Amino acid sequence: MEAIKVGLIGFGTVGSGMAQVLHEQAGRLQKKVGTEIVLKRVADIRIEALPPHLAGIELTRDVQQVLADPGIDIVVELIGGIEPAKSFILAAIANGKHVVTANKALISQHGSEIFAAAHARGVEVGFEASVGGGIPVIKALKEGLVANRILSVMGILNGTANFILSTMTDQGLPFATVLRQAQEKGYAEADPTYDVEGIDTAHKLAILMNLAYGMSIRLDEISIEGISCIEPIDIAFGRDLGYRIKLLAITRNHGDHVEARVHPTLVPEDHMLASINGAYNGINFRGDMVGDVLLYGYGAGKMPTGSAVAADIVDIARNILNGSINRVPALSYRHEHLRPRRITPLEELQGPYYIRISAVDHPGVLSTISGILGKHGISIESVIQKGRNAQGSVPVVMVTHDAREAAVRQALAQIDALDICTARSVKIRILVDDGEEEH
Repeated sequence: MEAIKVGLIGFGTVGSGMAQVLHEQAGRLQKKVGTEIVLKRVADIRIEALPPHLAGIELTRDVQQVLADPGIDIVVELIGGIEPAKSFILAAIANGKHVVTANKALISQHGSEIFAAAHARGVEVGFEASVGGGIPVIKALKEGLVANRILSVMGILNGTANFILSTMTDQGLPFATVLRQAQEKGYAEADPTYDVEGIDTAHKLAILMNLAYGMSIRLDEISIEGISCIEPIDIAFGRDLGYRIKLLAITRNHGDHVEARVHPTLVPEDHMLASINGAYNGINFRGDMVGDVLLYGYGAGKMPTGSAVAADIVDIARNILNGSINRVPALSYRHEHLRPRRITPLEELQGPYYIRISAVDHPGVLSTISGILGKHGISIESVIQKGRNAQGSVPVVMVTHDAREAAVRQALAQIDALDICTARSVKIRILVDDGEEEH
């Protein structure tokens, strides 16, 4: 049986990891697929030579030698970004080639166009490595949970942010100090904005929502808050209250509308996601048939992500050999059944909140604050006041009962305008995972 030929665009961290996986696992993959999977050509403008173990593979600076080569069956795009990656993928599809990518930004923003082009041309697009690194998140939604109505998806989808929050929690260090540690360890980029401000997580959430609900979603429809505002004092108060702070991606299915949000969240210490620390990812799916399913592992890295790319190559190779292209639709739902869904405005959501107010230590301050909260329909479950200092301000921490997001925002804006407040208030949503089903 003739070998399946692969062309690779981008020999960076993930590209070199994928090439190493195909090289080291060649014998095993041949037994599982039924023929050889051969990396035929690599296109990259930044390197002069491939490693010795990849001798015999052609290296080129001309990407057209990959896109237009009639002997290449599968094109793997691993350069990242929107352009020229999008143009390369569409050109590969137009040339009748299957595509594999790890490009979460591209798939989340332009996936509809790419999948439509692939559907029309009769080729496949694999994107397992776009979410969760080496964790088989995409396959779980597309195939393993196909018999379920997905009720919710919650997850820690960015290892950099999780490493920073975990280290701040364990060592009591400020955000800026831990961010530098993450950069020194290679977990964070020189410009960490996408990771720490929740944008990377939102890209991944968009992809998971497409799969879970058979919908399309724009990045600007997802409510996004990052972790750069989190301070050690909030982590310490959270611990006292029995929570850990995590950057969570959250979507819940309410039937006629679905939630789509990324923000720091106080997670109860006994919740499964609270124990996922360091650079690990964890994704919890809730299906109406299966209940809760938690997937856990490395969400990034050369070999884990290279493994996920290789898995897509194997899936497509099997389909080529068995004449079953597009046996599984790219987004699990058949193309004609994809439909828009209304996104729940964040202001309409209700839940408990952690609120920290910095106020002068004068008589009557607490009653003034409580009065404003009460006028907005916000009731207080508990109050913590520490560090009394007649010369300065004190943190007043409150945990509320369920409150409407819009009301909390309005109340805090009014409180922050008071002369008694010395800094902007901090609010963090508290996770309530009560297993409520779609309604």
